[in-house]
Formats: sequence, C-alpha cells, structure tokens
Amino acid sequence: MNEGQALHGSPYVEQIEKYADSLKQLSRTFLDLEEKKMSFSSEEIDNMFARVREKVCGKCEKCGWCWGENFIHTYQMGYEILSAVDHYGNELNTEVKRKLMQRCIMAPRFLREMLTGFHEARQNIIWVNRMARSRESCAIQMDTFADMIRNTTRELENSIFTDERLEKKISGALRKKGMRVLYTHFFMNAEGKYEIHVTVRSMGKQKGTVKEVVRAVTEAAGRKFVLPGDSARMVGQEYMTVVCMEGPAFYTMQGAARIGKGCAQISGDNFSLMDMPGGKQVAALSDGMGSGENACRESTMVIELLEELLSAGFPEKTAIQMINTTLVMGREEIHYSTVDMTVFDLYTGECEIIKAGASSTFIKKKDAVEHLSSSSLPIGVMNHIEIDSVKRSLENGDFVIMVTDGVLDALPVGEQDILLETIIQGSDICNPKEMAHHILEQVLAWTGKEPADDMTVLVVGIWKE
Repeated sequence: MNEGQALHGSPYVEQIEKYADSLKQLSRTFLDLEEKKMSFSSEEIDNMFARVREKVCGKCEKCGWCWGENFIHTYQMGYEILSAVDHYGNELNTEVKRKLMQRCIMAPRFLREMLTGFHEARQNIIWVNRMARSRESCAIQMDTFADMIRNTTRELENSIFTDERLEKKISGALRKKGMRVLYTHFFMNAEGKYEIHVTVRSMGKQKGTVKEVVRAVTEAAGRKFVLPGDSARMVGQEYMTVVCMEGPAFYTMQGAARIGKGCAQISGDNFSLMDMPGGKQVAALSDGMGSGENACRESTMVIELLEELLSAGFPEKTAIQMINTTLVMGREEIHYSTVDMTVFDLYTGECEIIKAGASSTFIKKKDAVEHLSSSSLPIGVMNHIEIDSVKRSLENGDFVIMVTDGVLDALPVGEQDILLETIIQGSDICNPKEMAHHILEQVLAWTGKEPADDMTVLVVGIWKE
C-alpha cells in the first residue's frame, strides 16, 4: 500500500480469533455427543422381554418352562415378532401370528405387550435422533459463524491503514468550512477502493452538511467519494461519523413483474433488491413451496432473513446456509423455499449468480442470451446443501433476468429455456420494468390460460456511470 501504512497484530483481532476458536470447539463437542440411532440396542431389546415376562408371563403356569428350558425358543419368537412389526406394522403377518398362537397360551397379551414395548423404544429412538439432528444443526451454525467472523476479521484487519498526510489535509479542509474532526479512519477493500470514516461536528452555530464533508474528502484524496443512501444530511454540534465511499464505476436499475396462481392476489414468490457494503448490490428471489398464503409466508421469511444477515455483513453463501439450517432445525415437517440471488459488484461490473433449488437465470447481452441453470436442492430440506454459484463479467447495457419455476413451467417441457431465450432475445426494450412485464406477458400469451403457478420475472440492467 503506497499511500498509507497497513495495521497488523491488533489485540482486538486476536481476541475475536479466540472467540472463533471457542465456537469451533463447541461445534466439535456438539458433534461428539450421542449420535443418531439406526436400530435398537441389546439393552432396549432385553427391556422389552423383561416387560413381557413381568406383565404377562409372571402369572402364567408355563412361565418357568418358557423362560427356563425353552428360553432360546421364547427369545427367538420375540425376535420374529419384532422383525414382523418392523416390516408389516401392528398387523404382523399370518405365519408369525400362527407360530405365536401355537407356542403361547397367552398369545394376545404377549403380542400386545411386545408391541407396546416396541413402540416405546422406537419413540425413544425418534427423540434421540431428533436431538442429534438439532445438535448437528447447532454445530453447523456455530461452525459457519466461526468461519465467518474469522474471515471477516482478517479482511477488516487487512483493510485498515493509516495516512497522516491525508488525515491532516481532510482536517484542514473541514476546519475552513467551520467543522472540527475528531477521528479519521481509512479502509481499502480488495479492489483497492477507499472508504473513509470521518467523525466530525460543526464548531459554530451554523450547521454544516454531510455533502461538504464528502466534497472535502474528495478534494483531499483526489478520488471521487459518495454517501451511502441512508446517510444524514446535516452536521450538528454533536460529533457524528460520516461514511465516505469511493464511487462505483457502474449503476443498476431494476424492474419486476409477477402474477399469482390462477391470477390470485397473493403470490408465493417474493424478492428484494439490496444495497450492500463494498459497492455491491443484491437481487434476491425466493419461491415458497406451493402457492398462496403459506408459500408467501415462507418466501417472505427467507427474504427477510437474507436482508437481515446480508446487511449485517454475512457472506452470501454463509447467509443461505444459516437460513437453511434454521429452517431444518426449527420444525418437523418439510417446508422448502428456493433462493435465487445475483450479487453485482458495481466497482468491477462482475456479478455472481448463487442458487439453491432455483430456476434458470438469463443474461442478455447485445448479441446473445446466456442461460445458467442449477441442480441444487432448495433450502429447508436437509442440513447440508450444495449451493451453486457462477461468476460472469457484465458490460454496459447488459441485463440479468431472474424467473421463478412458474414462468418456465408454463412453457412446453424440453423447450422451456430455448423459448424463454427467444422471448428475451427478441426484445429491444431497455427499461428493466418494461422488459419484465413484456417477458411475463409473452409467456402468458403462449399458454393462453390462467397461471398454473405463481410467476415472477425480475430484471436488473447495468450501465457505466
């Protein structure tokens, strides 16, 4: 770094590394506890036989013979019953019932107690496995979180630098505007772009503006800086921190069109467009299982969790994995949702397309349309899922088109991707919202009937500043 000196070996970073190590150790401890059970233990089987002997055979005149001289045959009969229950359920099969009636004078009660013991032991296995799955899910969450904070801490440590000369220039420029600087912190991201945090206040009664702060930083650094979208406008008498980010080379515009199953007002598809730190923007689309209110509730929850985690700084794939684990761990029945995400880097023009069970994404360039598909599972099905991702470089005037399954499923099987490519390629529309509505209208016109599933088209166009 030519213009400043990097900072390393921070005690705060070392402390956070220790936190991450502790989380890793907790994760291993969770995984080392009782594992999932696939069959009854010998102790559980012995308890079943002891139960029958106590409650049924103890009052039978043949108890001594059955559990003495004929002990092996009695156990063998019990094992045959357990095996038959496992295969046929409580009704067993005719042969097992016949054998039991021949060997036991209290056959109905013997069978009833064996079945009760079997179901209690099996319920115990279900609970043990449920606990094991929960521990495994917690372990995955802790392990993922540990990796995330460790990586983020290292990235942050590498991004911090000092530049006394620039710091003095910024302080001097703002002093001339009637503002006093308390702190100035410098950061540089992986692409070499600056982010400068200036803690400042107005010295007189007249308030300054954050735009003046940004202009002063721009002039002092010789780089173009902009404000995040949610910044305050005025600098008052109390110290406040103004975040100045080096301006990106690209900007995007977005548009969406959607319709519910059977033209219903409520759609099971939901989407979000988010501005992220580091000059990134995210377009996320989720399709809940089924349609209507339940599907809408599922996809809304996924989108809201994504917004929360991504805005907090979680990496995209980490956020998806953590939401997946939460959904799997949180309930017994399966409710899955797809996740389709495109992350735009507005500094470089590159985009990363990330999918979990989602439909194809299309990239429209001046002379061609590329479609990108995925074979991954949606979230909410299994603890461990594969998340597909691919990166593409975008140019001025390119479009990324994201659709839910309902759009492609409305087209003939085997020709879906090709037909949608043709529809996209045949459009000269440059407005993302108009393009989204055009694509949806063309698909609906092709089917000639009401939507058989929720349908959403999300279009993002990218241009140079």
